[in-house]
Amino acid sequence: MTTPMKSLKWYRQLADRKGRLEAGVFIIEGEKTIRQIVAGRPESVTEIICVEKPPAAFRDYPARTVTASQFQYISSTQTPQGIMAVVRIPSDTYSSVLPADTGSRILLLENIQDPGNTGTLVRTAAAFDYDGVILTENGADPLAPKCVQATAGTVLSLWLRRTERYLEMARELKEKDYKIIAADVKGTEEPAILSNQEKLVLAVGNEAAGLSKELLAMADHRVGIPTTPEKAESLNVAICGAILMYLSSR
Repeated sequence: MTTPMKSLKWYRQLADRKGRLEAGVFIIEGEKTIRQIVAGRPESVTEIICVEKPPAAFRDYPARTVTASQFQYISSTQTPQGIMAVVRIPSDTYSSVLPADTGSRILLLENIQDPGNTGTLVRTAAAFDYDGVILTENGADPLAPKCVQATAGTVLSLWLRRTERYLEMARELKEKDYKIIAADVKGTEEPAILSNQEKLVLAVGNEAAGLSKELLAMADHRVGIPTTPEKAESLNVAICGAILMYLSSR
């Protein structure tokens, strides 16, 4: 029996969380981004949607050709690149269950609202060989289109958990001998302490409010990045996270 062709509306609805969860998939756009996914998780791609014939590297996947106007309709980007992939959502992405192998370095994003910041932080974590990222329910969805775009195809390079029970997960990790390092504007400890940790959770907080009192109280260290306050009061959260992740990888 031939599988009925999905409607263009079905693809468009994947831009919303409800649509993604119901379908169990999300969308990535751009050839370079798709190549990154295929290189690391080839089994996760279920379909290629393109305006022209797909590149040879993607010929093993089911492909659907659409017109430029149809692609524009289902795309979430301002300047569509003419090719996208439908990708399976990894299991447990929206749970509070830690993976069996959590790794040694984890990034915790507490209520990061901007999808660009969230995606950039996930991409940076992958670049500096972090093993996973915990995200809060009140923060940006890592599989939302703008977030996925900002990850540049690295979104499946590490495990993700988006949950409202992130504090419980942090406590669980602390019981497993992870040190919680809080990025804090008022932190007095030097960032160099990051390079001495065998197992760490780097916690970065909301763009305006920073980390919650609960998470700060749980932290083993509160690290600040020295700046010139008369010129810039604080750093962008993605820049702050990138600096600290770099230092922790040295």
